[in-house]
Amino acid sequence: MPITEKPLLLALQSVLHPDLYKDILTLNLVREILPNDGDVVVRLELPPPAPAPLRDKLKADITAALLNVPGVASATVNISVPMQVSQPAAKGHAHAAPPGPSSIPGVKHIIAVGAGKGGVGKSTLAVNIAVGLALTGAKVGLLDGDIYGPSIPTMTGLQQQPPVVRGEMIIPFTVGPANSPIRVMSIGFLVDREKALIWRGPMAHGAVKQFLEQVEWGELDYLIVDLPPGTGDVSLTLAQVVSVTGAVIVATPQEVALADARRAVRMFQQLGVEILGVVENMSYFVCDHGTEYDIFGRGGAQLMAQTMGLPFLGSVPIDMRLRQNSDTGTPWDNFAATASTGPLKEVVDTLLGQLAIRLTTRPEARSIKLEIS
Repeated sequence: MPITEKPLLLALQSVLHPDLYKDILTLNLVREILPNDGDVVVRLELPPPAPAPLRDKLKADITAALLNVPGVASATVNISVPMQVSQPAAKGHAHAAPPGPSSIPGVKHIIAVGAGKGGVGKSTLAVNIAVGLALTGAKVGLLDGDIYGPSIPTMTGLQQQPPVVRGEMIIPFTVGPANSPIRVMSIGFLVDREKALIWRGPMAHGAVKQFLEQVEWGELDYLIVDLPPGTGDVSLTLAQVVSVTGAVIVATPQEVALADARRAVRMFQQLGVEILGVVENMSYFVCDHGTEYDIFGRGGAQLMAQTMGLPFLGSVPIDMRLRQNSDTGTPWDNFAATASTGPLKEVVDTLLGQLAIRLTTRPEARSIKLEIS
């Protein structure tokens, strides 16, 4: 007896998206069902980002559900992730709308990494989030927006050197292994590392605006922007000049840091930037004997995220290898058997999940319904 579509749809309706907790039919992810005797082919379309663990989980769950349908001997699941094309800003006309945030040509997602206060490891997390995303196969850029304390050149192992300028565009540096490089730009390449930048707000605004508009980033899946601590001019410039996908807030567990982190959250919310999640850095310390010590009071940032209704991306421990790799500019080594490897991967995977949630639930998301008659 030929397989009809109804039992296949009922089977697919039992498969839940692991991040969204809704079935794949309700989320309109199924694009095609092709039964052929005992063989069934299902095609899904996922909004980017769609990391490999998510795709693998969905394939396994869909295959298991379909094989439980009587008459199905084999199931093939094909998943596509359409490329998002950045739309260029409209040219000015006599009656054009007032200028607002625009996209950077070729850049799909801009993610800001911020903190309410300094010294919580914001730049360290920004670098490692960029590296972790690159290790998933994504094309990643890293912009050092911390104008007054640029540390990205040191953390990525790039020496102070003037960048190449082609016409009016600055060419970012490329660093890292051939299979997971990132593109990097920082004010630290342009000024003496011993020189203090005594700049008023308009000067910082101009520098950040130039890095956003006059750097030839090329095609990027993600541009990570490391912001200065606090709620000042650079964060405001970022939100005004470009359309930011979302922000990650970094905090340590103690209350003195969390109070400032809450202010950073409110600032982004007032600027219309979604909070993708909170990371608790320096959450705990593991000694050589394996004992864990909660030096700063573990769990404070996670509790803050819960009380403010924000996603919690994970906890990263105090790790001497993480510090050493930051000082030597070898952050890729953090993802190879250190105390931070698992926690950093969790932060990146959870961040990708939050991005998927935002893109799937936006009103403008593509909708194709399959109804069970």
